[in-house]
Amino acid sequence: MDSKPHAEASDPELEAGNGGGEKTAAAHSEFQTKTERLHEFHESEGYIIDAAALEGGAGVKLASDGHTRLIPQPSDDPQDPLNWSWARKHTVLFIISLTSFLPDFGSATGAVTLLPQSVEWHMTPDEVNRSQAGNVFMLGAGGVFVVILSAYFGRLPVVFWFLLCATATAAWCAGATSFESFMGARILNGFFSTVTQAGGLMFIQDIFFFHERARKINIWASFVVMSPYLGPLLAAFETETQPWPVPFWVYFALNVLGFGLVVGFLQETYYDRSIPPPPRGSRLARLTGHAQWQSRHLRNTFPEACMRTVRVLLKPIILVSCGFYVLTFAWAVGINTTLALFVTPLYNFGPRQVGFFYFTPVVAVALGEAVGHWLFDALARQYIRTHKGHFEPEVRLRAMFFSMPLVVVGLVLIGQCFANAWHYMATSVCWGLYVFGMMITTVSLSSYCLDSYPEASGEVSAWLNFARTLGGFIISYEQVTWATAQGTKLSFGIQAAICAAAFVLILVLLRWGKAMRVWSGPLNFATS
Repeated sequence: MDSKPHAEASDPELEAGNGGGEKTAAAHSEFQTKTERLHEFHESEGYIIDAAALEGGAGVKLASDGHTRLIPQPSDDPQDPLNWSWARKHTVLFIISLTSFLPDFGSATGAVTLLPQSVEWHMTPDEVNRSQAGNVFMLGAGGVFVVILSAYFGRLPVVFWFLLCATATAAWCAGATSFESFMGARILNGFFSTVTQAGGLMFIQDIFFFHERARKINIWASFVVMSPYLGPLLAAFETETQPWPVPFWVYFALNVLGFGLVVGFLQETYYDRSIPPPPRGSRLARLTGHAQWQSRHLRNTFPEACMRTVRVLLKPIILVSCGFYVLTFAWAVGINTTLALFVTPLYNFGPRQVGFFYFTPVVAVALGEAVGHWLFDALARQYIRTHKGHFEPEVRLRAMFFSMPLVVVGLVLIGQCFANAWHYMATSVCWGLYVFGMMITTVSLSSYCLDSYPEASGEVSAWLNFARTLGGFIISYEQVTWATAQGTKLSFGIQAAICAAAFVLILVLLRWGKAMRVWSGPLNFATS
């Protein structure tokens, strides 16, 4: 829960173990104090999931199975997002997932339109691709501003205003008549459209319990990871018979749909359970931020909202996780934004064939979502069963022992396919292996960071999003030049080696992740 003003409530479990609470926190050793407060839920050993392992657990609210402890514990207020109905929660999840789908969908649409644009504007495709790189960078940079504003104003008005601007700039992209105008529109669109993609974990943290989150992150992430492939897929078919602005008008129409759903159905999910809920105000007041402005003294001050992002990034496991994500997801963006430049001359593909080729990653993401839906819960249940009802966030990373070999093998074989002119079906399968592996990896890493710092759900989401787009921004500039200079066999082989080396960072987190969290201490956002 992203909450600021309330003081730390005393924990009856800890007081019972300290002679009725007579010993203060200052009397504990530094290590013990930090261990007791790894995150806002005050668990001394990760999370206590099974109520049977909880001493003095009378009155603890449980899930419908009768033994899974609800984390966090909901209030008795029906307006508490944790108490919302299944339909209301999943309506919010669907809207957030759909609007998270739009940024990369629009960004990757430009990977196909750059060919007709280069002809119209008398430029090389690589020069037109600069607008793509600028858009990708702003998808990450904009997310940092999103979570700062969300910590200060609340969730709903930030989504409303950012998505309104994203819709306007999407129309500008479609109506641009020069490269300079198009590039300006793309950069601004990237900044505003990223709002729910960068802050998606905030909403999932706000409305779902701990034991539900991995599955919900899996759903949200499938929209995010699939979007950059569906954009070029549709654009390839559209540009075969229509001028290049048509795919961007389709993107604009999708933004209008997303904005309409936000206006009609999205709810404010920020809720501080430590204080009486402030007046909700009218629907219009909540959308535009007037209601949240009236209660701004109950949340972070603006300097505190800014410092939250810095403090989260300085946590060792967040730095390591972001470093890993930069080194592994960059190639997904690089391949996607330059694929047409590789397969068009190699296989003599036209726009329609390129479009069909993009079905591969779409299917791979769908399979990754299906496997992840069961994989993450299975890993969690196995650990909880064998550790007396306890759970550690590092367990989320175990899924990468399954996914990362597929990532490495997929990249190696893609390079072989391009270098040796293997059949396009072989290229398709190899690309699918990489995308499938990255889908599992994305959910694993996101769940781990959120479980480690649940009170920083927005900041965690934004920094992971920034890491993902930063790597893509860099490689978008260099992918074609690199492959031309060294050959695809070597360039993709190096990319695979970088992914394999990056996996060492995951091994470090598996071995020392908890010690790093204890050493760095809690965020203490609740008292900052």
